[in-house]
Amino acid sequence: MLFSGRCLLRSLQTCPSKLRRCLHNHYSTLSSSHREQVTIPCRSNGHITLSLFHPRVASGPAPAIILYLPPGPLLPTTLPTVDAGAALSSVTSATVVQINYRCSQEHRYPTPIHDVLTGYDWVLEHLVPSRSFYRPGRSANHRIKLAVCGELVGGSLAAMLALTECRLQGPYVAAAAINEPVIDWVFPEDEEVEHETSVDRLVSYVQGLQIGQKSKAKSKLRQTSFSTFGDNTVLNASTLLRARHDLFRRPEDYFDTFASPIFNFRTPGVPVPPPPQQKSPVDEFAELALFERDEFHRQQLKMSALSNRLRNPDQQEESTAEATKKPRKSYRRWPNAGSGLRIPQMHISSAVTSPLSDQVEEFARLMQKSIVSQELKTVGAEGDDMAKEAAYMLAERQIHHRQPDSLRLWSLGIIGIIIIVILAIVIPVAVVLSNKNESSATGAASATSTSSSSPANKNLDGMSESDIPKEAQGTILDPFTWYDTTDFNVTYTATTVGGLSIMGLNETWDDSAKANDNVPALNETWEYGKMPIRGVNIGGWFSIEPVITPSLFSDFKTSDGVIDEWTLCSKLGASRAQTTLEQHYASFVTEADFAGIQAAGFDHVRIPFSYWAVTTYDGDPYVPKISWRYLLRAIEWARKYGLRINLDLHGAPGSQNGWNHSGHQGAINWLNGTDGTINGQRTLDIHSQLSTFFAQPRYKNIIAIYGLVNEPKMTYLDVDTVLTWTKSAIQKIRSNNITAIITFGDGFRGLDNWQGELQDFDNLLLDVHQYVIFNNQQIALDHAAKVDFACGGWTNQTLRSSNKATGFGPTLCGEWSQADTDCATYLNNVGVGSRWEGTLNMVSTPGGSLDGSVLNPTCPTANSPRCSCTNANASPSSYSAAYKQWLLDFAEAQMYSFEQGWGWFYWTWKTESATQWSYKDGLAAGILPEKTWERTFKCGSIPDYAGMGLPENY
Repeated sequence: MLFSGRCLLRSLQTCPSKLRRCLHNHYSTLSSSHREQVTIPCRSNGHITLSLFHPRVASGPAPAIILYLPPGPLLPTTLPTVDAGAALSSVTSATVVQINYRCSQEHRYPTPIHDVLTGYDWVLEHLVPSRSFYRPGRSANHRIKLAVCGELVGGSLAAMLALTECRLQGPYVAAAAINEPVIDWVFPEDEEVEHETSVDRLVSYVQGLQIGQKSKAKSKLRQTSFSTFGDNTVLNASTLLRARHDLFRRPEDYFDTFASPIFNFRTPGVPVPPPPQQKSPVDEFAELALFERDEFHRQQLKMSALSNRLRNPDQQEESTAEATKKPRKSYRRWPNAGSGLRIPQMHISSAVTSPLSDQVEEFARLMQKSIVSQELKTVGAEGDDMAKEAAYMLAERQIHHRQPDSLRLWSLGIIGIIIIVILAIVIPVAVVLSNKNESSATGAASATSTSSSSPANKNLDGMSESDIPKEAQGTILDPFTWYDTTDFNVTYTATTVGGLSIMGLNETWDDSAKANDNVPALNETWEYGKMPIRGVNIGGWFSIEPVITPSLFSDFKTSDGVIDEWTLCSKLGASRAQTTLEQHYASFVTEADFAGIQAAGFDHVRIPFSYWAVTTYDGDPYVPKISWRYLLRAIEWARKYGLRINLDLHGAPGSQNGWNHSGHQGAINWLNGTDGTINGQRTLDIHSQLSTFFAQPRYKNIIAIYGLVNEPKMTYLDVDTVLTWTKSAIQKIRSNNITAIITFGDGFRGLDNWQGELQDFDNLLLDVHQYVIFNNQQIALDHAAKVDFACGGWTNQTLRSSNKATGFGPTLCGEWSQADTDCATYLNNVGVGSRWEGTLNMVSTPGGSLDGSVLNPTCPTANSPRCSCTNANASPSSYSAAYKQWLLDFAEAQMYSFEQGWGWFYWTWKTESATQWSYKDGLAAGILPEKTWERTFKCGSIPDYAGMGLPENY
């Protein structure tokens, strides 16, 4: 247990002197901590050490982890200091990790930032048990919490870490204690400071006043704490300015939100210096930092140029010189809605006589203001005075700002650090720890509780971790480490088939279900080629795609370079990537979706997954093997609703097409380049495992179609090499007794070019994906012409391809949608625009150039009138009747066309916001047929959509 909770709470209610005595008496009775030193690499930028303090009085794992960030170069060297890490561990009975970040003229910013984040990731990976990330059935209060504390430069870094790692799921920074932090490296001497009169900004906000509006009293210039107390003997202005000169390479570096955390909440208020024209990184690691800074400066320059005065909309625009005359400090809402972050409980202190007092006070108020704003938005009570008052009180409790009379540094005295840290850490954490015994007794009851934000884990009732062999505890075979155990068999087994675990599967299965009355049950024969497939993809589930789940990507800065699953996992780090993606696997698609798919009239589902469900290789950042068990559960849900499976390997080692949905955007290293042959063989090895596993009797009826690899880019790859690999893959799969239809992608060669290929094999199916929006000529067709193209062009292609005299033979459309623009967010990659508006600039993408860019609008009006994505991306509730009719007609025309072959799979069942790519949303909006076999449109009578008032430019 953390310290004596009763002693603390009583002391908090009485007097500080009693608290000091309580703390001192407790500390004096404790034995010293066991200290351990760990050295960890910081990518290509050397190493750092971590000092680990394990309390000798603790039995078993420490109940909490405290991260301590030393004060750095601002600490006076002439005064005696204490070993704060050891003291913290002894007083709190917690494991304390002191991250010995580097910060000097030799190791300038952003090195201290990277060091702290690297140390934090190490803590998550090595000190936080995997079973503690998501304890099944437990509330958020039972997830392991971390606390961070620091002062001076360490305080700045502690604020940075607390604000970026305050996640609502998994291990997270729950509390922070910060003393005399440098929150803003832009000091008052850098600007002409004009202060408002003494109206409390937060109170003004709560009272309904306009934020940022000056009081009617005349503004005055006053002395700042930086100038008034700049000669403080412990910390003075000269020391701060000298440190800033030594620790930053350039003035523009001060404006990084990781270096100056206050800029998360407001703009600088001073002109941001432009980055130098000549970029000469001083070390290998600085090159990435320079790229990040440049992007940040571009954003800051725009905001710093805003005028202080509100412009009358009837007035002419001010001149550039006038508009940029006085940069303004404008408030930013942070964190963004949907970011999965929440400002942690924070105790922040700065003495009245500190030169940093003003910036710390402002920082505390801005955080309080953000909490108030977020709370009111969450409850939808922005105009409710009582709600504002309650939100204000919450903000004050969450952010405790302390201003002692004299400047005191923790590192110069034991009692000071203990008091501050205990206040910040025990309050949010102690309840969990002090009730540890009660929690153990009621654990089974807790495991049964469910909510909309927590998965159900009722099937763990009556089990304990002792039921799991010791060697398997904490591994992916331990159900107590699983985020979600719903519908899994949680009885432990180490059995594998083809080297793939069967853990989670029930011993029996039932193939008697049918999707609907128009199709045979799973255990009956489907006459493919005579009865059309009407299926839907479940994309973006096990192979992440930005267009389907933009929320996983939208909170990163452009300079972060997060554009696909590879870079997402790299940025998050192994531990956070696993917690983030497992929650996605468990929640993005549920059994209710399979019920909805059946209700919509579908009979097949295509489930994309990628090779990291099976294995990963050296250097891969992907989350390994976790998606495998969710894939197996998905198959069982499909079985329950009579839905046959098209198993689709969407991402192959090395990337078969260089697109983000392969996992890694950029170079194609599958059957191409230095590692092309190796990656081709790796894919064959994966198919050997998969085909062995899915040859089991339980999958004979439900795995109807087995895919080789999604969309290999054969317009770039050597065609003969791909064909040779395809033959080897077919032979390998058949040798493992897979009897399902094997499907392969057309590779964008054109369907006619497949005539005569692969004719030595039986039971093959050619998979083509048809869209009008990725082709500059087809996207420019007007509405009537697009429908006509579906009725005529695609129908003729399907018929020719299905005839072995003119094409390959059996042909399926594995992907299509009703979208008529490429406007959906991130559809063409993260951070690029659209063909429709002429903003598709591929230069900034990995390996990108003007090739593939479309910088002239390509909507049917050719920008006269202007091509716009606004209406295409709007809510379907705002669609006109004519547009809804067209969308329905276009969908039914494609269904007709593709049913001239073996049928179709719509892309996709579900998205977060792209309606025209979501069958589920389209169905709800009335722009798709209620049942897949119901049709009202006839290709012989295409309406006059222009006459119906449907514009061609939106």
